[in-house]
Amino acid sequence: TSTSTSTSTSTIGVGTGTGTSKNTKEEQRNNHKTSRNDSKKSSSKQCTKNKTITTQNNNNNNNNNTPNPKTQDQPDICKLEFKVGKIIKAWVHPDADKLYCEEIDVGEETPRLIASGLRKHYTLEEMQGRRVVVVSNLKTKKLAGFASFGMVLCAASQQEEGEGSDEKVEFIEPPEGAVIGEVINFQGLPPPQPWSGAQVEKKKIFQTCAEGMRTTEEGLAAWNGHLFMTSGGPCTCATIRNGAMR
Repeated sequence: TSTSTSTSTSTIGVGTGTGTSKNTKEEQRNNHKTSRNDSKKSSSKQCTKNKTITTQNNNNNNNNNTPNPKTQDQPDICKLEFKVGKIIKAWVHPDADKLYCEEIDVGEETPRLIASGLRKHYTLEEMQGRRVVVVSNLKTKKLAGFASFGMVLCAASQQEEGEGSDEKVEFIEPPEGAVIGEVINFQGLPPPQPWSGAQVEKKKIFQTCAEGMRTTEEGLAAWNGHLFMTSGGPCTCATIRNGAMR
C-alpha cells in the first residue's frame, strides 16, 4: 500500500492534463495488483518448498515396472540402492507418537523426506546432523499421512524371551570419510544396478535381502557376509552385534 501511495503522489506532481490522471489511476491499479501478488508469493513460500521437495523425491523414484534384463541375474542386494546421507532437519510427526520426520541430504537436488519410527530410540537432538545410510529406491509410502521417500537403515538387537518391546535399535552409520550421496557397494560383489521403486516393491527385493542383512561380530554392516563399503571404508553399527538390519 505504501508503494502505491508514493507512486501516485509522484505522478500527480509531474503530470499534466486529463491523460496523466487516467494513467495515474491505471498505475495505482497495477501497483495494487503487484502488492497482492507479492503477498500471495510470500504466504505460499513454505508450501512451494515442500511441493518442490515432494516432486523431486517422486522423480527420484522411477515408476518403471519392467526390470532391465541385464540386471535380472545380479545379486538381489545389488538391485537396491543404499546412499550415504546426512539428516539436515528432523521434527516430531504431529500425528504419530513413534515417528520422526526428516529432511536428509543424499546428494540430490533436494533433500529426501523420510519418516522413521525412532522416537523410542533417539532424542530429537540426537537425530540432528546424523550421518546415516538411506535405502533410496523404495516405493514411496505414506506413514500417518506423511509421504516417505526411502528408509533410514538401522540394526536391531535380538529380542530375548520376555524382553517385550525393549528392543535396542541403532543407526547403520557410514564412516566420516564417505561422501554424502555416494552409492554404497558390497565387498566381493559387482557394482549395484538399482531397480526402480515399483520393481523393488513388486518383487519384494528388500524383504528378500533383509534375511541376509546383519551386523557382524565386529559391528560391521553386511549382507550374507559381504560388507557395506564406501570410499571411506565399511559402514558400522555402534554397539549391536549380530543384529538384524532393517
